[in-house]
Amino acid sequence: MEESAAAKRLREEASKRVLLTDGAFGTMIQRYNLNEAAYRGHYSLNHEQKGNNDLLVLTRPDVIDAITRAYLDAGSDIVSTNSFNANKISQSDYQAEALVTEMNQQAAAIARKAADEYQARDGRPRFVAGAVGPTNKTLSLSPDVNDPGYRAITFDELREVYAHQIAGLIAGGADFILIETIFDTLNAKAAVMAVMQESQRLEKEIPMMISMTITDMSGRNLSGHSIEAFWYSIRHAKPLTIGLNCSFGADKLRPHVKTLSALADTLLMAYPNAGLPNDLGQYDEMPETTGALIHEWAESGLVNIVGGCCGSTPDHIAAMARAVKGYPPRKLALLRPAMRLSGLDPMIIPA
Repeated sequence: MEESAAAKRLREEASKRVLLTDGAFGTMIQRYNLNEAAYRGHYSLNHEQKGNNDLLVLTRPDVIDAITRAYLDAGSDIVSTNSFNANKISQSDYQAEALVTEMNQQAAAIARKAADEYQARDGRPRFVAGAVGPTNKTLSLSPDVNDPGYRAITFDELREVYAHQIAGLIAGGADFILIETIFDTLNAKAAVMAVMQESQRLEKEIPMMISMTITDMSGRNLSGHSIEAFWYSIRHAKPLTIGLNCSFGADKLRPHVKTLSALADTLLMAYPNAGLPNDLGQYDEMPETTGALIHEWAESGLVNIVGGCCGSTPDHIAAMARAVKGYPPRKLALLRPAMRLSGLDPMIIPA
């Protein structure tokens, strides 16, 4: 299928400068100190809803809209939808599965409206990434230590969960599907298959953005895959961007971004946490600190798109915008022809 107009525009903009995505939604939502009634709204749901951030697109769209616009004010070229857990698996914890389609459509619509308004003001393209989280299920590992072969969900079941969410995001106006915070490579493959399934159903290309999270300093995700092995296992999907998010702060994530930068023949998007959390689970890293670290990334030519994950705010994004201004974007890796395979580690057979 022909590449979408939004993907072409993003590539064009990314050839000119380092672009900005947004930061955390959860961090910003916490500042509103919303009570149970605010989360629940008019919905008659049996389970307590406080903490169900995805539901706020329906019950407090003003909050989500204000956060989205704060990131656009800070300089974001890409805003993500408030839909990280807007899937049937995660919403079953709140007994709100019936609202998943509506959640995703509304999440995308809020971001789309804000992005379009900001683009109309100054002519600079703005994009909407439909955020798809990993769910709380894993295909690679058993949740039962006494039964290593047990899985709580099948590949096809998870693929359908993702497809259901993705359909809502695209219907609501998302430009891309952002498969993020990937801790299990097989989960990511199910999401990739879901995007392909929806692309065929709609008879149009749905661009993918794929972002891995590493769980230790060796640079592996929870399913044990190295960064190289992960990239080779999903490269066939031809994602618009590949990258890393969450994990550690920008200082500790830097060597892993460098590794991926040398491998990826597509755009690289990295959005780290605002440092590591303190003993109370709060993030203390100041925007100026994050900006200085991201400045070095841009100066070294490691990234095409940057942003923030846990603990980040519009102030962090604004600091990043200042930090990358004037630096040329990363050049895509040029790889020699070879057969590139992956288990937990890569295997390369030269041509």
